[in-house]
Amino acid sequence: MVTKQWGEGVIVTGAAGGIGAAIAAELAGDSANISLWDRDSRVHEIAARLGRQYEGTGVTSAEVDVSDPAVVATAFDKELAERGTPRVVVHAAGSMIGGSALDTSPEEWQRCVAVNTNGAVYVAQRAAREMVTAGRGSIVVVSSNSATVPRVNLAAYGAAKAAATAFTRSLALQVAPRGVRVNLVSPGSTDTPMLRGMYADSDDSGLGEAGRASLLDGDPENYRLGIPLRRIAEPADIAAAVRFLVSDAARHITMHDLRVDGGATLDM
Repeated sequence: MVTKQWGEGVIVTGAAGGIGAAIAAELAGDSANISLWDRDSRVHEIAARLGRQYEGTGVTSAEVDVSDPAVVATAFDKELAERGTPRVVVHAAGSMIGGSALDTSPEEWQRCVAVNTNGAVYVAQRAAREMVTAGRGSIVVVSSNSATVPRVNLAAYGAAKAAATAFTRSLALQVAPRGVRVNLVSPGSTDTPMLRGMYADSDDSGLGEAGRASLLDGDPENYRLGIPLRRIAEPADIAAAVRFLVSDAARHITMHDLRVDGGATLDM
C-alpha cells in the first residue's frame, strides 16, 4: 500500500489549466484526496484524468469562482463536510490583465483585483481559519515576480499581485504560532496560454520566436531584463516549487516568497 504524504487532503484552485493544472498533477500522487477548483468547466476533465492516473487518490472537482466570497464559503463548507479540514491548500487561480497604467479602465482594474487579490484573500483566509482550529496545515499562494518589479503594461496585474503577496505574508505571521505555514511562489515568464496570449506570434502550440526572444533577451525600451538562465519556465517548474513548500521538507519555512523566474528579477 502506498503511503500518502497528505492523508488529510489537498485543495488546488485555478486547476483547469496552466500552472494550476500542473500543481494538481504534481500533488495528486501524494494525496489521499485532492479537490480541484476552477470557474472553468474544464476542471472536471483534469480531475477525471488524474483520477485515472493515480490509483488510490480520490479526485474531485468543482466550478468555483474565487472572486465571489459566497461561492468560496460554500465550496469550503462542502469540502469540510465531505472530507474534513485539508492539510494543504494551494491558491493558483489568477487572471492576466495588461495595458498601460495611463489607460486601465475602472472595469479592468476591478476585474483584475477581484481575481488576483480578492480571490487570494478569500481562499487563504478561510483555509487558515480552518487550519488554525486543526492546529496544522500548509498554504501556498501563487503570486508573480511582477508583484515586486514594475512592469510596463502590467500595472494593474502587478499591483493586484503585490496586494495578495502582502496579505499572504501578514497572514503567515499571524498563524505561525498555531502550527500553520503560509508561503508564496512567485513565477516569472511561464509557458502557459496566459503568457502566449500576450504575444502576437504565439498560439496554442507554444510561444513564437519573437515572443521567446523578447523574454529571453529582455526589452530595454520597456526597462525589462532578460532571463539569466536562458529558458522560459514550464508549469512543472512552478509545481515542483509548490510541492517542496507544502511538504515536510519545508517544515521550518513560512512567510517565504520563492521566486521561480530563472533570475529575471535578480531575486529582488
